[in-house]
Parts: sequence; C-alpha cells; structure tokens
Amino acid sequence: MTKMSRRFFKGMIYAFLIFLLMLSVVPFYLVMINASHSSFDIVTKLNLWLGDALAENYRTMQTHVNIWRGFANSLLISASYTLLTGYFGAFVAYGFAKFDFRGKKMLYGIVLASMMIPSQVSIIGFYQLNLKLHLLNTYWPFILPGIASASTVFFMRGIITQSIPDSMIEAARVEGCGELRIFNRLVYPCVLPGIVTMCIFNFVASWNSYIGPLIIVSDSRKYTMPVMISMIKGLYLTNYGAMYLAIAISVVPIIIVFCILSKYIVNGMTAGADK
Repeated sequence: MTKMSRRFFKGMIYAFLIFLLMLSVVPFYLVMINASHSSFDIVTKLNLWLGDALAENYRTMQTHVNIWRGFANSLLISASYTLLTGYFGAFVAYGFAKFDFRGKKMLYGIVLASMMIPSQVSIIGFYQLNLKLHLLNTYWPFILPGIASASTVFFMRGIITQSIPDSMIEAARVEGCGELRIFNRLVYPCVLPGIVTMCIFNFVASWNSYIGPLIIVSDSRKYTMPVMISMIKGLYLTNYGAMYLAIAISVVPIIIVFCILSKYIVNGMTAGADK
C-alpha cells in the first residue's frame, strides 16, 4: 500500500467517524434548539439556531407539571436503584462465579431466562404483587428490584470469572478472611470498572422507565420525568416547545453521567481480556 493510498484510507476512516459523531450529536442538538422555539416554528420549519420562545415554553411547561419535582423523583429512584444493582448484582455474580453448590446451573438458568421476558408481559403480575405488599403509590417497587438485576448478574459473572483467579481467593481464605470481606476488599475493587459500566446502563434504564411509574404511581406529586413529560401533551393541543424543553431537561443527567463515567465503559467491556 502506497503512502497516498494509506492517507486516503485513513481519511475515509476519519470521515466515517465524523459522520457517526454527527448522527449521535444532531438529535441532542435539535432537542436543545427546538426547546427555544414555538410550536408553530417547530411544526412548519427546520430550526437550526436558538429561538426566542424559551421563557414562554418554560412558563407553559410549569403550568402543566412541576418538572423539577419530577426531576427529583426520578433522580431519587434512579440513584437508589443504580447503587443497589451495582453492589448486589456483583455480589450474586461472585457467588455464581466462584462457588459450587447444588442447583447452581438451574438457578443460573433461571436468571438467564428472566432476561428473555419483556417487562411489559409481567406488568400485570408486577402490579398485583405490589398491591398485596401495599407498595402501590410508593417508590419501593422501582428501587427494590435493583437487588436482583439479572443483566447485571450475567455481565458481572463473566468479568469475575475472567478477572479474579481462584488462587487469589484461596490465598485470602488462608489468611483468615471471610467471604464478605473477600468480596468487599478484594473482588469489588478489582471489578469496579465493570460495575460502573452496568451502573451507567441501569441508571439510564431506570431514568427512562415509563410504564411502571405510570401504572404503579397515582399521586401526581410522585410522578417521574417520563410521566410528567407525557402529561404536557394536551387532549386537543400539544405544545411542542414545552415538551422539547422538558425532554432537554431530562436528558441533562444522562449526558453528565456518560461524560463523567464513559471511560469506565471501555475498561469494563475489556476487563479480563488481557488475562
């Protein structure tokens, strides 16, 4: 391959990467831009620059819903759920990866099977369960399931199996460490990139959850961001500017989480690959 052909090939790669970057950034950019335009401008033309209807859209949004109350509700639920999945998911994965016990394969098969069931299919049973436990109209139905996140267990089991050698655990046991101390002081720090990776995905999934809060919560003061955004849409008239503004506000935490913790995604995905 000549020097000119190498430059051309490299230029094509950079052009393709820039194209992918544009595909990722443009939707967010249009959301931010449309948040400052009126519904008429949004419907009739493509807006590429900031408008002058931001204040009016904010007032309209606040007349329909208390968006900051929904923001706080979603943040409380998502943060609590994420912390639970990060710790207990790795803890259960450690048990499946490093312990041999009767029924292990069957239990792990149940974990894998639960990942194949869409959440929409089980929503009726989920509602009836919370009704019997007197948890309706509370945040607990969205926080407590973080203790048993099947996707986190599946992901972390592979990382722990590849990253933590049995000899390291046996050495800790010889030194007199208990299993809980081994996990907290040895296993957990070693697989932290993988845990953070799953925490990012779980935070986004919890933040964007719509059907569960819509069915379980009946008090408007406890609504989450997705539910409140849907309430901005009226019966006969939709204010698109206010909706875009609410969507822009809801996207900000996700962008912040990805910007701060994105480096852990690559580390988490490649954990154990260099063993």
